[in-house]
Amino acid sequence: MKVQVIYQAPLGLLLLGLTAQGAYAICRDNIPASTPSSDFTVHDNGTVTHNKTGLMWMRCSLGQSWDGSTCSGSAISFTWANALAAAQSHIFGDNSDWRLPNKHELASIVEERCANPAINSTVFPNTAGTFWSSSPNASFLNSAWYVSFFYGDASSNLMSNNGVVRLVRAGQ
Repeated sequence: MKVQVIYQAPLGLLLLGLTAQGAYAICRDNIPASTPSSDFTVHDNGTVTHNKTGLMWMRCSLGQSWDGSTCSGSAISFTWANALAAAQSHIFGDNSDWRLPNKHELASIVEERCANPAINSTVFPNTAGTFWSSSPNASFLNSAWYVSFFYGDASSNLMSNNGVVRLVRAGQ
């Protein structure tokens, strides 16, 4: 059940929607959506194509399953090296060329007007956590970039720490 609450905040209206996890998603209705559903072509096999970038994304995090309407189960946490390896060996939707997105690709699906999660939850349901990118941080040895879909921010983390994974591939 989705609940929507609207209230006046100092900087404009906020839309609060109850997510599947029971937390409130916060979206500012006075800011245009950066990733509206119309920017995506939804496929029946649990993938979407981002029409602006041409990239095909898995709708669910690794460890979750697409059941035809949502992502069920829990995302698996990986170290950065294990995330890269999991991406290289993953087969989904008759495709074997899945990979870990770079930090710019991953940031391209952040919904900038929302938090908790900062992603289009219609296109990418049940998204939570910090997602590894394939981009190492050149300024800090043993660090790589991730995107947190709580606030939509990109930062770096030690490669030995855990993060979750959403895979991408070049579109058709």
